Amino acid sequence: QLQLVESGGGLVQPGGSLRLSCAASGFTLDSYTIGWFRQAPGKEREGVSCIGSSGSSIYYQDSVKGRFTISRDNAKNTVYLQMNSLKPEDTAVYYCAAASQRIPSALFKICVFESTYKTWGQGTQVTVSS
Repeated sequence: QLQLVESGGGLVQPGGSLRLSCAASGFTLDSYTIGWFRQAPGKEREGVSCIGSSGSSIYYQDSVKGRFTISRDNAKNTVYLQMNSLKPEDTAVYYCAAASQRIPSALFKICVFESTYKTWGQGTQVTVSS
């Protein structure tokens, strides 16, 4: 069975940092596009960042550009989301998801569409508060 497990969430003060991990089991991530999504209380789930199978194609939501960095280590079968300069509005449950469908680099912004993804993790809570 194909599974993704998120980890690294927690409570952090505004301006702090967290590093989220998305670890895969049952399949190899090197041929998958990986997306990070988040859902705050009372709000719709939104795309945060995506990375293509090779790591060359990357997307960031405007609100996290310059603060978050997505990366992958295919040898470890893991994708990371480094989150710096965290703000209270970043508070949410963060999910990772895997898509086997190839997304052309010229159209990579469509990686934020949830229908692309077939495998989802259970989420990890990120709380930014003083």
